[in-house]
Amino acid sequence: MNLGGRRGRQLCFGMCCAVGIGLACEGSWVAARVNSSAPASETGAQRPRVITREDFRPTLVAPSAGAREFFFTRAIYSGGGRRFYGGSWATDYPKADRQFLTILNRLIDLDAYEGENAVALDDPALRRFPFLYALEVGYMQMTESEVRGLRDYLLAGGFLMIDDFWGTWDWDNLEREFQRVLPEYPIVEIPLEHPLFHTVYKIDEIRQVPSIYRAQGGPTWQRDGYVPRVRGIFDPGGRLMVVINWNTDIGDAWEWAESPYYPLEYSTYAIEITVNIITYAMSH
Repeated sequence: MNLGGRRGRQLCFGMCCAVGIGLACEGSWVAARVNSSAPASETGAQRPRVITREDFRPTLVAPSAGAREFFFTRAIYSGGGRRFYGGSWATDYPKADRQFLTILNRLIDLDAYEGENAVALDDPALRRFPFLYALEVGYMQMTESEVRGLRDYLLAGGFLMIDDFWGTWDWDNLEREFQRVLPEYPIVEIPLEHPLFHTVYKIDEIRQVPSIYRAQGGPTWQRDGYVPRVRGIFDPGGRLMVVINWNTDIGDAWEWAESPYYPLEYSTYAIEITVNIITYAMSH
């Protein structure tokens, strides 16, 4: 694989690889060769009706996807039913996912599936996808089965990127939920010296990425989320399991990267840090 034209280490983006996600392969099953029905999101762009969590069972990509090196997988969780399109887990969905994948396939030589892939936290199929994205977690209220599913996923080798939640109220909710998922592991700051920030692009500063509505002047923060943070959860062996982007909206920058009204400085940072996170997650 060629990382932006530079020589990189041999990465393992396949779903049954050295990332070691327990039971990801069952027998001769190659998890990247998914053989389930297409998600209901194929018609999501038209939004013909309210999309619920149950519309995404099963949620795996179509058989036509074939064997791919990477699937951008979005977490479906309970809670946050304030939005007309599927709850808070579906914010910016599916445009942000599709647009980021288009960018990703241009930046690095990676055979990434170009469509969205939303999977419920308590779906056993989640283990087929070592990278997981969740946002708006200030509204997350997981069921017990979702808590067990996410805990098992992370301890088996899965990786979670969290994004787009702001201020102390949202943070307090995240902490409560993760006390249920990984009570024995603390949330800590990830220093800029960590390889996460230098895997592909060199990131020397944590930038606050605003929504498109705040990117054209005025404050970039929301509520009392003044300072952007990148925090994480590590297992006892030092493996980074969860990356938490707080007081920032990286997904909105993907969604509006093509807009002349969205500043390049924000979309560039959002794309670079996400490429780093994905590359790091899939190579450790």
